[in-house]
Amino acid sequence: MPLVPLFFLVSCTVFESDTVILWTDRPEFALYAQYFNANQSRYHVEVQYFNALTDELVGAAYLPDIVVGSWLKNASVRTLFRSLNDLFKNDVIASEDFYPKLLALGNIEEVQYLLPVSFNLPTLVYSQNNSSFINNQFVLEPEEIKSLGQSYNISNVEGAGVYSRIGFSPAWNDSFLFVMATLYGASFREEDTNGWTDEEEEALLWDDSALFKALQYIREWIHDANTSIQAEDDFAFKYFYEPPEKLALSGRILFTYMNSAELFTLVPELRSKLDFRWIASNNSIPLSEEAVYYGICKQGKAKTGAVSFTEWFFQVETQNALLTMSKDMYINESLFGIAGGFSAMRTVTEQVFPQFYFELLGHIPPEDFLEPPNILPQQWTALKEKVILPYLKECIRNKDAESVRSLDRRISEWYRINTNY
Repeated sequence: MPLVPLFFLVSCTVFESDTVILWTDRPEFALYAQYFNANQSRYHVEVQYFNALTDELVGAAYLPDIVVGSWLKNASVRTLFRSLNDLFKNDVIASEDFYPKLLALGNIEEVQYLLPVSFNLPTLVYSQNNSSFINNQFVLEPEEIKSLGQSYNISNVEGAGVYSRIGFSPAWNDSFLFVMATLYGASFREEDTNGWTDEEEEALLWDDSALFKALQYIREWIHDANTSIQAEDDFAFKYFYEPPEKLALSGRILFTYMNSAELFTLVPELRSKLDFRWIASNNSIPLSEEAVYYGICKQGKAKTGAVSFTEWFFQVETQNALLTMSKDMYINESLFGIAGGFSAMRTVTEQVFPQFYFELLGHIPPEDFLEPPNILPQQWTALKEKVILPYLKECIRNKDAESVRSLDRRISEWYRINTNY
């Protein structure tokens, strides 16, 4: 058997870079990389931040070693990542460490291309003084929110829709409208997401019937609980000169909506006076679409260093240390948890987070309730902000659905103006 030249055996590592390039849309990773660099001398991680991460990845002249961010599962970028199955074989990282549904979203045909990093949940927030209104320890469903809100109302003029106190309106927050659409099964998603091939064309699909039912329910909610959208507008004009969380503390409103990252970055003095419940329906809590995922690029030049950083980051001890650093440096006052959310590692969220966020004691969301987001197209952020949310807002304010320009048409027009599709 001929001898293999020594230079060939070592070339895979000798010519690898010791500098690991990491692209992300999560600013926290600059701090994580700094911590990693300070605690070992073998590799150096350099972080580059991009607000529109997937746009940078598409057609990039060169690729980084690691990518961490939202929207990495869509057809435009997911073929850039290599299999991570080997990371599970040496037991340094265990698949059992992650929330199963989140891990499954990065897996195609038994190949793990992406690891989940963090997620956020929809929350309904209220003053601790009103805790007696709430019976469920973990969640509130739409019908409960509607009923509790309506019973909290006080009208200055009986039957005239003039309120000095309103429990809650779904129209107060655009993101709540989207959560309602999600709970009703609108299921916004990228078309054809079964494979991870380069040939897929990006497109947005949804269940129009479910979306119609959600919007109809919201219109009925506003009418039944708060008389009319005009009555709610009048109330908001009169009282919403203060942030909603302060209105909840004052008793002017019962509930306000925010996601978990917003809640846990409120100033501690304010947060200590508030309580909260996760928003759910049929034992399902919809995770925010901005769930953060982690991938290693096929074309990276620091493969061994990328694996080293990955194995370091996905350890309970590491994430505990990162949370401690965030607390000591007061970073947790503006950035929540791990990469802006709950950790996708179960032990970290269930056992470590309550040590840093005491409000979570007794409120950790049940694992089976967590419902990951669908795979969404590269342009999702702009589509949601510029097209979908304005459509939802217009629909709940218009009794005649036929007079509202269809979502299909709006999206087609937006793509025609803003993309090459």
